[in-house]
Formats: sequence, structure tokens, C-alpha cells
Amino acid sequence: MTEDPRLAAARRRAENAARADRGDPEDRAQRGATASGQSELQRAAMVETAIELAIRRGDFDDLPGAGKPLPGLGGPPDPDWWLRRKIETEQLRGLGPAALTLRVENTELDARLDDLSREAEVRETVEDFNRRVIEARRQLLGGPPVVTPTRDVDDEVTAWRERRERRRQAAESAQRAAEPPTRRRGRRGRAGRSR
Repeated sequence: MTEDPRLAAARRRAENAARADRGDPEDRAQRGATASGQSELQRAAMVETAIELAIRRGDFDDLPGAGKPLPGLGGPPDPDWWLRRKIETEQLRGLGPAALTLRVENTELDARLDDLSREAEVRETVEDFNRRVIEARRQLLGGPPVVTPTRDVDDEVTAWRERRERRRQAAESAQRAAEPPTRRRGRRGRAGRSR
């Protein structure tokens, strides 16, 4: 004799409930239901509705960066973009792989050299930078490759002198521009009085 269909249906319901209590992922995927009992389609529709209501209320108006291009889309792909961005935004120094810290230091080296007042300090700073770049290239610890170039010490000293001279000239011209103009008497002024 065959089994009663009502009894078989009750047995299947009990087995399904037991599987749901255990959290069997295969069973949940077959049913297409989430833990709250909603299907993925129902949940997606609910999320879309919530977003649409927030747009109508104006919750997304005047967000920082609205209307501006997304940063980092124009350059070549960088697999370590997230690490580089975190180091830049948090202004962390000395953290991360040597390849990334040396890249950041390379971009800021001219400004750092401009803060120095003696040529010997400039030479020492550039030599130290070059030594660390070469040392990082020799390391076989993994991570991104070191693509930071070394810098010629004499060229950097010459560039430092030129930038220093330009700053001095700019300061002098700004000082001259800030001085009140002196009145010059021309011939016309004197001639007008004598008559």
C-alpha cells in the first residue's frame, strides 16, 4: 500500500523546518529566502524603494564631492590604490611597503629640500634618500615593486639653489610692491609753480 499523501506532506514540512532551524545554506538557497523570510527579489525591491524615497526627501542632496569626478580614475591602474589613498588621507609616515612610502617621499622631496638652509644638508638628505631606494630594490620581501628613481645629488643641489634664488627674488619684488609709492616731481610740477 502507498503512504497517505497527508502524512507524507507533514513529514516533508517537519524535515524542512528542521533544516531551516539548522540553517542549512543549500535549503535556504533553494527556497530563495533570506533569514527574515523574504526572497532576494523582495528584499531588492524593498531596498530600491527605500533609496527612491530618500532621493525624494533630499537625503542625498549636498553630499561632499557631489558633481566632482571620482578621484583616481584617469591614471594607470594601481593594485595598491587603497593602501596609498589611506596613507595619503591619514597622512601616515613610515608605514606600508617601502615601495609606497618611497613614492610618497619622492613627490615631497623637493619641498623637504627647500626647508633646508645649507647645501651640506641637502646633499646628505638626497644621499640618504638614494641609499634607501637602492636598499628597497635589493629587498626580496614581496609587495609592490620599487619603481622610485634615485636622484642625482649635484642636480638636486643645483635645483635647490635655483628655487632658493627664485624665492628670494619673489620676496624682494613682493617687498618692493608693498612699499608705498613715492611721489616724483617732474618738470611740469616745477614749471607750473614758477609761473
